[in-house]
Amino acid sequence: MPIVDVLIPAFNEENSVGKVINDIPPLVRNIVVVNNNSNDNTVKVAQSAGAIVLDEAQRGYGRACLTGMEYIANLEVQPDILVFLDADYSDFPEQLTLLIAPILEHDMDMVIGSRAKGNKEKGSMTPPQVFGNWLSTRLMRWIYKTDYTDLGPFRAVKWGKLKSLGMVDQTYGWTIEMQIKAAKAGWKTTEVPVDYRKRIGVSKVSGTVEGVFGAGYKILWTIWKYR
Repeated sequence: MPIVDVLIPAFNEENSVGKVINDIPPLVRNIVVVNNNSNDNTVKVAQSAGAIVLDEAQRGYGRACLTGMEYIANLEVQPDILVFLDADYSDFPEQLTLLIAPILEHDMDMVIGSRAKGNKEKGSMTPPQVFGNWLSTRLMRWIYKTDYTDLGPFRAVKWGKLKSLGMVDQTYGWTIEMQIKAAKAGWKTTEVPVDYRKRIGVSKVSGTVEGVFGAGYKILWTIWKYR
């Protein structure tokens, strides 16, 4: 059985991160939560649920992911697969087995959990999120000849491949940077339908005007940057 680790960036998710950790299948070796300068009990809850908790004071989704990857890269035994998962309980962690299946069975390099192909609870994605995903995936199709339907953060990647990408984005462009670089590198990628529900708490991105515009700008800039 391959070694699978999970990386969870978390900022003020004390009410949800424990549920996420508890629903992750037991086949996972390490659950690494990166506390992204939370001012609530995220750290205590994550540790109580059995996760390895790292601190990253610099805010940013990508920054937290990079910190987690650095920790994993220094482990004596490296994972075969790294799964990214949000801490807000909007995804269904038990569907991790669906994500890694194409890697195990068809030697895929990366698998995106597509909310566009799965069942979404009403209100789980805001209109700006739905439109942003549609526009971003359409632009990637035109420019990079990809067939993505989502920028879903719930994704599984071969660890060795991921290390070779040279990921750098520290904020909202992280997921799309990975997908663009994977396409340019000729990776074998696919999507699997995943379910999606209303998150616990308020989103730091879609829940604020600043977050919506900031994410939209960064995603479009990233698409243009790597063309």
